[in-house]
Amino acid sequence: MPPEAALAAPAAPQSAIPTHWRRPALMLGLAWLGLILAFLPDWLTMFDKWWNVSTYNHALLIPVIVGWLVWQRVPQLAELEPKPWRWGLPVLAGAVFLWVLGAFSGFDLLRQAGAVAMLPASALLLLGPRIFAALLFPLCYMAFMVPFGDELVPPLQAITAAITISLVHVSGVSASINGVFIDTPAGLFEVAEACSGVKFLIAMIALGTLIGNVCFKSWMRRAVFFAFCLVVPILANGVRAWGTIFAAQYVGIEKAAGIDHLIYGWVFFAVVIVAVLAASWRFFDRAIDDPMIDAKALKAMPLLDRLERAGLPEWGALAGCGALIAGGIAWATAATALVAPLPKQVGLPDVPGWQRIDYAPQAAWEPLAGGADHRLLGRYQDAAGNQVDVFYALYASQGEGKEAGGFGQGALTPESTWAWTGNGPAMPPAKSERLLSGGRIERLALTYYRSGDLLTGSNMRLKLANIADRLLLRERTTAVLILSAEKRRDFEPQAEISAFQAAIGEPGQWIDRIAEAR
Repeated sequence: MPPEAALAAPAAPQSAIPTHWRRPALMLGLAWLGLILAFLPDWLTMFDKWWNVSTYNHALLIPVIVGWLVWQRVPQLAELEPKPWRWGLPVLAGAVFLWVLGAFSGFDLLRQAGAVAMLPASALLLLGPRIFAALLFPLCYMAFMVPFGDELVPPLQAITAAITISLVHVSGVSASINGVFIDTPAGLFEVAEACSGVKFLIAMIALGTLIGNVCFKSWMRRAVFFAFCLVVPILANGVRAWGTIFAAQYVGIEKAAGIDHLIYGWVFFAVVIVAVLAASWRFFDRAIDDPMIDAKALKAMPLLDRLERAGLPEWGALAGCGALIAGGIAWATAATALVAPLPKQVGLPDVPGWQRIDYAPQAAWEPLAGGADHRLLGRYQDAAGNQVDVFYALYASQGEGKEAGGFGQGALTPESTWAWTGNGPAMPPAKSERLLSGGRIERLALTYYRSGDLLTGSNMRLKLANIADRLLLRERTTAVLILSAEKRRDFEPQAEISAFQAAIGEPGQWIDRIAEAR
């Protein structure tokens, strides 16, 4: 099949909107406008990421692509009649509740996912199940407007580092690896967050999903193509990182980095796209004149006939939509206003057998706790010379800009000299992480979260606890404790932290003592 045949748009539909579509289309347009205005802060936050964060630049095209996908289906949609559907109300309620959970937990991803999910949910409510089935893919494709993927950065760094060191060894270059740092004769290289390849992987997932729907009819071919779109960018990014290191052995780090910066970006992504399409083109099985949906089949489906019987007056659909939105916003506003009482000041307590000393790290290190009401950072030492750094943060509430455990918060501060090299030794219930600065200074950090009776190192468990508090309109503080130690000659961080833990006793009770100070 010729390339232009697979991606060509269908013949232009009639310019006039069918009579039976004019009122429903207007209602949906007004509903979507109202939803965007009601949750405008979330949409503005998403747009800011689309515009300013390269990982999400592709999302700027998603609304245009959704419009194009709907346009492809217009000739078939004209044969179907929209009808408001009462069971769309609980679906919309679920989308609103998702937003509410995000507002309760201070988890932007949930808020934004809820705001986006309200659009297809309202389409189901106002247009009915038959139209929703006809527009299923375009409406679901809206999910790519949600800026997700930051959580994939650490594992992608590790995968890229593993691929790179393997290729470095195969190419005959002697090298050693420590987490995301690769030491070679030419110098030390770091597989940084920007080099993880997350931006290409997420954009490739969006592109692969689109092409899979537009150019393939076979579900098996779609699945294979989608897997191809997952694997190729990851492997290609590893090859790119290896190429930089290999070239540096002969031309030096500065020249190799210059070449890498020249090709790294959308040029690199374009090459990956061309390679994937060139390998897949001959397997496209959708002809140019194949409609994207089968209107006759949708009209004849008995299941959709039965579902449509649960109709709803237009005014009832709009009123229900407005009530759900108003209720969700009111609930979130009431929960967000909850602020637990705090002491006027807090201080690090005395620890038996340990004394406070000047905080003088080998490399500057200060965990991030944005929006915390109290922060403490100090160093303890015992008679044997063990040293442990203690960071403590206390929050009166959780919300926008004050998220304990949020992305970029905690032991690893973004854009600092420190890099994550892997999980540390298991020391439950804390989260254990190994950090490295400058390729030579190692640090072990244990993170505890405390909310009510909960003591955990899991960010997810903390979020769930915060959500439960908001659902029940319960005032509770949230605290973060990070115990950390640098690796020094004759001292092991794990042993130093273990000795400190033995001195303070149960960590949760020690955290509570600090929070109760007056």
